[in-house]
Amino acid sequence: MADYVATARRVLEEAFNEGNLAVLDEICGDGFVDHDPLMGDQDKEAAKRTIASYREAFPDLHITVDDAIAAGDKVVLRWHGDGTFENPLLGLEPTGERGRTVRGISIDRFEGDKVVESWTQWDTLTFMQDIGAIPHAAGASA
Repeated sequence: MADYVATARRVLEEAFNEGNLAVLDEICGDGFVDHDPLMGDQDKEAAKRTIASYREAFPDLHITVDDAIAAGDKVVLRWHGDGTFENPLLGLEPTGERGRTVRGISIDRFEGDKVVESWTQWDTLTFMQDIGAIPHAAGASA
């Protein structure tokens, strides 16, 4: 059996951190679907474009895996990411500022040695505030 945890980590470490989008071709199976709260459901090619757009907007983007748990055909990764908003993203001009740390959890489902489905929940509110899409006051408590 393949090492699911090592394979799941490759998306964050190689694709997001290093820009090696070809890693998705290696590790994602036919019919791969990525479920993301900001980008919606994406196939492998759309996921590559999304990763590339984040890397373009945040050239120093770095994601760190904090925890990894494997159970059956699934791997859960808890992670955090940091970066400086240097180029346009989602129609917004860059701030040139390093954003607050964004935290998230990804769950990858495997068939054989390939990821066929991925669910990610991450702090989209903090991210959208940091890139200027939502005013910071929108997330403040009353």
